[in-house]
Amino acid sequence: MGQPEGHTKSPVVIYDTTLRDGAQREGLTLSTEDKLRIARRLDALGVPFIEGGWPGANPKDAEFFWQLQASPLPQAQVTAFCSTRRPGQQAASDTLLPAVLAAGTTWVTLFGKSWDLHVTIGLKTTLAENLAMIDDTIRYLRSQGRRVIYDAEHWFDGYRANPDYALQTLEIAAQAGAEWLVLCDTNGGTLPEQITTMVAAVNQWLQQQPAPHPHLGIHTHNDSGTAVANALAAVAAGATMVQGTINGYGERCGNANLCTLIPNLQLKLGYPCIAPARLESLAETSRFISEVVNLAPDDHAPYVGRSAFAHKGGIHVSAVERDPKTYEHIDPAVVGNSRRIVVSDQAGLSNVLVKARHFGLDLDRHHPASRQLLHRLKTLEQQGYQFEAAEASFELMMRAALGERPHFFRLQDFHINCHHQGGEGDASSQSLATIKVLVKGEESITAAEGNGPVAALDAALRKALVSAYPVIARFHLSDYKVRIIDSGTGTAAKTRVLVESSNGQQRWTTLGVSTNIIEASYQAVAEGLEYGLMVEREPDYCPLPTSLYR
Repeated sequence: MGQPEGHTKSPVVIYDTTLRDGAQREGLTLSTEDKLRIARRLDALGVPFIEGGWPGANPKDAEFFWQLQASPLPQAQVTAFCSTRRPGQQAASDTLLPAVLAAGTTWVTLFGKSWDLHVTIGLKTTLAENLAMIDDTIRYLRSQGRRVIYDAEHWFDGYRANPDYALQTLEIAAQAGAEWLVLCDTNGGTLPEQITTMVAAVNQWLQQQPAPHPHLGIHTHNDSGTAVANALAAVAAGATMVQGTINGYGERCGNANLCTLIPNLQLKLGYPCIAPARLESLAETSRFISEVVNLAPDDHAPYVGRSAFAHKGGIHVSAVERDPKTYEHIDPAVVGNSRRIVVSDQAGLSNVLVKARHFGLDLDRHHPASRQLLHRLKTLEQQGYQFEAAEASFELMMRAALGERPHFFRLQDFHINCHHQGGEGDASSQSLATIKVLVKGEESITAAEGNGPVAALDAALRKALVSAYPVIARFHLSDYKVRIIDSGTGTAAKTRVLVESSNGQQRWTTLGVSTNIIEASYQAVAEGLEYGLMVEREPDYCPLPTSLYR
């Protein structure tokens, strides 16, 4: 499943520009350490070319290359990025190029202008001088022992405006010694059919040039939502290098997403890109890099997203259980992802039974609790619960129905006082929570402060439990989300609270729903602790009140 039919084609070279083009995404900032961590993960994935940045453009990029000189990547070629020399100068005396050479890379990726509009308006020079700039810079880099990848910036726009001149820029780059000619859709406005026509024309022209001639590459942006499709079209028309970024990061709307491109090329079209064993780490790599750049993963991303192989509708789940091919285009394990069965008001009995197996519970369609659980699920979802986002709470509910829910503590009472002082600009607030719980047969009354009522309540509950369950000291809230369910009722609206908890090794999400945001928060926080104690296999002691069984 997921393997292409027919003979395997020639490899496509993957060129990653996450560290340079991807870093131009609005809101994305990388430290030198971030760049090094990402580069090493890309190397482990098996990416052959990693563009590290523009040495000399900023101290951070220079430091990155110095660090890699001291501790090189085991496999990947790291490339330095730069532009052609300035108009009216010589490459040998251009002040930008010494830093590029000092980076010590074997390969340099050089970009130059292909569009006559950019030459005359952007560079304010002549078309002939632009050709001389390309020629002189490549020859100089070659004289310094560097191999050159030439990125033809705005090439497709330039070809549409003045095809003869756009081809001249490629011809001069090839004659000067560039080993790759990469056609860039810099503005991202070209569509796949146009890409096919123009790349095929360039490929035909290239084959007519004296051998050995450069190889052809493609670099696409996503401003028309077709970056991946454009890159695939270019490969079909003769390109053998694809440039892109992990998770599609990049300026404006982003670049071609390598997490989509690589499996499409390799699994669907038969172009080898990386070793199959390494392809299995693609989803993990995607999540790792999203964590490093501090951006939430796209759960709905093809192949690597958390929802890429999630099944919600009951009919879908039933069919997938019989044969995954019914609703999955590849085996998710091939790219390191996994199948998820989602429980919601769209669920059927199959969803409940599959989740029970996932939780290690003995439940089949003949068990009286199975349909009761399905009915309870749909009823609670109608009331505002959303278990597809809080599987830990659903597992607790399921275990309660089967009489297997652990019993760690019982809430008896809590009070919260909030104190606010100061005026606009210098206001401050503090909350004090007092809580009474029954733990291991003994009543515990504790109090704690926080910068808000939920923080104070969470601190007081942990304080009451930690002596009985020391492992709670390792638990922490990693996320807290509030959603107003029925906003039309104003301040009396029902509130849904989602709390993500972690023990440092795994994460789980619990929820609470109430017209009282503090009550909803308590439900979610308490279930988060309860689930964590269950995960840690702590012994259970006192029975929980019926209300906590939902």
